[in-house]
Amino acid sequence: MKEIDPARIPRHIAIIMDGNGRWAQKHSLGRVLGHRKGAESVRATVKTCRRLGVPYLTLYAFSMENWLRPKEEVRALIQLLREYLDGEIQEMMDRDIRLAAIGDLDSLGDPVRTKLQEAIDKTARNQGMVLNLALSYGGRDEIVRAARNLVSDALAGIIKPEEVTKELYRRYLYTTGLPDPDLLIRTGGECRVSNFLLWQMAYTEFYFTDVLWPDFREQHLLEAIADYQQRERRFGMTSDQLCRT
Repeated sequence: MKEIDPARIPRHIAIIMDGNGRWAQKHSLGRVLGHRKGAESVRATVKTCRRLGVPYLTLYAFSMENWLRPKEEVRALIQLLREYLDGEIQEMMDRDIRLAAIGDLDSLGDPVRTKLQEAIDKTARNQGMVLNLALSYGGRDEIVRAARNLVSDALAGIIKPEEVTKELYRRYLYTTGLPDPDLLIRTGGECRVSNFLLWQMAYTEFYFTDVLWPDFREQHLLEAIADYQQRERRFGMTSDQLCRT
């Protein structure tokens, strides 16, 4: 593996944590145990990103589509989130990590939503890194929600149609205040974005790995970052234009 250039660490890494169920099946375990094992990868990834100086990390923890899974599995995922918040809050404080969350958080239910908000409030002044959890999140839902709120403001006379720009629209997204992801990592061998950050990933670099999420550790993250650092990010320009900027 090539050396990591500390000066070219991605500002924002987003991860689709895929493969918990297949890992459990591979080890003749229930799916819930696969999710629990995956929580260990979350801890390792957060720790490594903080050490490397990654400013923003977004984890696709629970999608809108995940609500369609068996009720037992959904309950286990929600319980696992509660346990993570209880168990990791002090670690976030010790490592100067601020917790954030995006998605339809009201659908999570009062107990977990309250616990989530308490963790967000407690870590609000931390400045070392932002850990952003996508919970009950869907990219198309986010875009529709933003459009609905923008139209509402237009009808109320708060904004005029001619004032609508890409920059203005961004302020209506869940991710307002966050930079777009530089690097998307998806584990588990699938090569799709699964309704994740559809607006935000217009110029994101994609990295797909066959490693199942519960097996994903520091070396795998470093391999993804090393691969990212070999790419030329042109944003629609030519290489010659980049050299002149």
